Amino acid sequence: MKNYGSQDMASKLARVLMRRPGPSLLSADPAKWHYGPTFDGAKAVAQYTRFAELVARSGAEILWLEDQGDGLADAMFTHDPSLMSDHGAIILRMGKPLRMDEPGLHEKAYVEAGIPILGRIEAPGTIEGGDCVWVDATTLAIGRGVRSNQAGIEQMQALLKPHGIDVLGFDLPLWHGEAACLHLMSVISPLAADLALVHTPLLPAAFYFLLKEKGIQLVVAPAEEFAASNGLNLNVLPTSPRHVIMVEGFDKTKAAMEAAGCTVETFEADALCIACEGGPTCLTRPILRQMP
Repeated sequence: MKNYGSQDMASKLARVLMRRPGPSLLSADPAKWHYGPTFDGAKAVAQYTRFAELVARSGAEILWLEDQGDGLADAMFTHDPSLMSDHGAIILRMGKPLRMDEPGLHEKAYVEAGIPILGRIEAPGTIEGGDCVWVDATTLAIGRGVRSNQAGIEQMQALLKPHGIDVLGFDLPLWHGEAACLHLMSVISPLAADLALVHTPLLPAAFYFLLKEKGIQLVVAPAEEFAASNGLNLNVLPTSPRHVIMVEGFDKTKAAMEAAGCTVETFEADALCIACEGGPTCLTRPILRQMP
C-alpha cells in the first residue's frame, strides 16, 4: 500500500512529517529569528505537545524529526522545506537564509522512509511550501514574492508538467516587508475540496478568479482578527474535510468556519504560533492524504 502522496490539502490526513521542538527552540535568540514578545521557549514546547496530541488523535501517523540541538529553531515549521506529490517528494530551496539547511533534513527523512524524491529546486530558484496551494489534483498555485521566485516556479513547472500538473504563479504584495514574509498560504487555507478560508484584501485577484472558476466557496475571515493575529487566524490545518485545527483566541474566525459546516478544534499557541509567526499548517508537512 502506498505510504505517500498528496495533491490536495484537505482530505483525510493519514501521514505527516513533524519536528518536535527541543534545544534549538529553547535556546533561540528571538531577535535573530524574528520572534515576537510573547515568545517563551519552554511554554512553546508545551504548546507544541498539545498540538501534536490533536494531530495524533485525528488518526494521522506522525513521522518524527527530532531537534537534537542543530540550532535550526524554525525547523519545527516542516511545511516549508519540501512538497509532496503523488509521484514523490520535491525538496525545496528556502528563501529565508537562516533556513537553508532544513531541506536536507527532509530529504534524509524521506530516503529513510522509502519515499522517492521526484526532484529538487536548485539555485537561483527558491520556493517555500507556504507559497504552494493545491487548488485541485492537477493545479498547483505558487505565490511569487519574498520567499518564492520565478526561477523556482519555472523549475517546479518542469518537474510537474510531465505528470499532467499545471503550475501557476501569482504575485504577492510586499505587505510588512521582507522579514515579516507573506506566503500565499497567509491569505488562504483550504478547508475541503470546495471550501477555503481567505483574507480577501491580500488575495491576488487572478488567484481569486481561479478559485471562483473551480467552484470553491470562500469563507472570508474577519479582517480585525487577521490584523490582531498577524494572519495566524487564517492558518488552519484540515485533518479531514471540514475538520480543522486552529490557534485559540479567534472566535469570529472560528464561528465563520463553523457556519460553513466545519468542526474546529483549538489549542493555546501564544508562545508558539503567534510569537514565532507560523500556525498549525506551518507545523506540518503532509506526506499522505487519502480521499474518503
